[in-house]
Amino acid sequence: MNSLSILDQERSFDVDPIEEMRMRTWARRHYTPAEDRGDDLHPIVLDEMARKDQERGYPRTPK
Repeated sequence: MNSLSILDQERSFDVDPIEEMRMRTWARRHYTPAEDRGDDLHPIVLDEMARKDQERGYPRTPK
């Protein structure tokens, strides 16, 4: 199995880099604590909010 197919399996979403940057910016501007955010958000948004959790010193959420 080559590294490209492994990357495809790990990323179940496909957005271009500019759209990803927009989503991450949106996530930071609209940050919601883990207990209040829904699982229906895009994986990139959830990832960026989890990163902000870590920056604030909150424990990792098991999602």
